[in-house]
Amino acid sequence: MNSDYEKLESVIGYEFDNKKLLVNALTHTSYANEHKNRKVKDNERLEFLGDAVLELVSSEFLFLNYEMPEGKMTRLRASLVCEGTLARDAKEINLGDFLYLGKGEDESGGRNRDSVTSDALEALIGAIFLDGGFDKAKEFVLKFVLNDIENKKLFFDSKTILQERVDMIKAGKVSYKIIDEIGPDHDKSYTAQVLLGEQVIGEGIGRTKKAAEQQAAYVALKSMDKRK
Repeated sequence: MNSDYEKLESVIGYEFDNKKLLVNALTHTSYANEHKNRKVKDNERLEFLGDAVLELVSSEFLFLNYEMPEGKMTRLRASLVCEGTLARDAKEINLGDFLYLGKGEDESGGRNRDSVTSDALEALIGAIFLDGGFDKAKEFVLKFVLNDIENKKLFFDSKTILQERVDMIKAGKVSYKIIDEIGPDHDKSYTAQVLLGEQVIGEGIGRTKKAAEQQAAYVALKSMDKRK
């Protein structure tokens, strides 16, 4: 069990008055199930709360900072708070290193699993909200989630944006190919290539085929931007 939460507090710039809330936010169901006799609580209730706080803060932020219709704001918000994006945000603060996981979950790579780390990030938001109030939770979301928005939007919509760019210049046909998959069924890792005609223009790795293709398209778009 990792009790070095002072390091995490230093990274996120917030010190908990109630350390139990922080521990609760970091506790995965697998760990709680292994320690039922100690009445350990998992982070699912905090995740529920953090999800609501995150939706409110992101909605307000987009409303105040972007002049766009409701449908576009909804899609942009979805790209900022989806599992993949939140998992990337969690990685930025090495959140997986601090999680309390059951032995099996830990050994099977749970610390790097998007579903685990994204849920923990939402739980952490919920814990900050209860401990320090809405303003402190909002500060955290603005700093660690609602940052680098244009790049995150590009990543989320990479396949669509790549197709639009290629269609605009009539450069050829875009296609995707899964060239490798490794790991057991519950923890697969896929490698995808995106091709323009016969030429490979990007390669990506993801936990799902779709995620690998998105990553490949994102790499292709970034390469195009550099060539500009």
